[in-house]
Amino acid sequence: MLSTQKLLKFTQSIKDYKKKFLDKPLGELDESGTRLLINHFLTEMLGYETLSEVKTEYMIKGTYADYVIQIGGKRHFLVEVKALTLNLSANHLRQSINYGANEGIDFVLLTNGKVFELYKVLFEKPISHELIFSLNLAELNNIKVIAEQLQYLHKDSVLKKGLEVLWDRHSALSPKNLSKLLFSNEVVKFLQKELKKKHNIKFDDINIENAVKRIAMESVIIEDFKSIQKKERKKVEKPITIKSESSVDDLNKSLNL
Repeated sequence: MLSTQKLLKFTQSIKDYKKKFLDKPLGELDESGTRLLINHFLTEMLGYETLSEVKTEYMIKGTYADYVIQIGGKRHFLVEVKALTLNLSANHLRQSINYGANEGIDFVLLTNGKVFELYKVLFEKPISHELIFSLNLAELNNIKVIAEQLQYLHKDSVLKKGLEVLWDRHSALSPKNLSKLLFSNEVVKFLQKELKKKHNIKFDDINIENAVKRIAMESVIIEDFKSIQKKERKKVEKPITIKSESSVDDLNKSLNL
């Protein structure tokens, strides 16, 4: 959702946030102290205006949510903050979801300044919720993935309906949605064709459907899939001609051997 340049800048701001707030001992930082981190996160990193777009202590049925992000009168998401020293719990989540449900706000961000969890409130009977992402900014081993997820909360993205786009992407890849595709006629026919080609056995639709059901029920070893994918990639790679023995090391490096 962000332009390449803005995404790079946002990625750097995440690294700066970790260095400034999470890489140094802050002592027993309570909830009010943690809000200082979140103020920085919402305004300096996500780009919201302090007073007009970041609504603090937002009253909801006699109690107060920590923040509601509102642009032009439209409430986009709610932010509930807990102390940096606390682990986010089911009780914290229940409180946050209730706030969102009571105000008709679709998205809820629950955080302790280190872990950021984004939820979609599902206005069903009864009210439910679904986790979209959970990111730990104290661990940036995969900073690219973290930045790509958090960018949907940025003001520029939200104005382009980024939260709705994020939810659509999440829903599309959900186990429930993919399961429907796995049992589609197109997939069943494809599997029949591939199995006939590889094993010279013709399987009925019911055989394929039962086998697919087992995938969801049985444990699989991810490394086995990786080895298969590696073999498939090698099949489509162009052959490489080695001109001299001195180039063997370079070749091994290129193939990660």
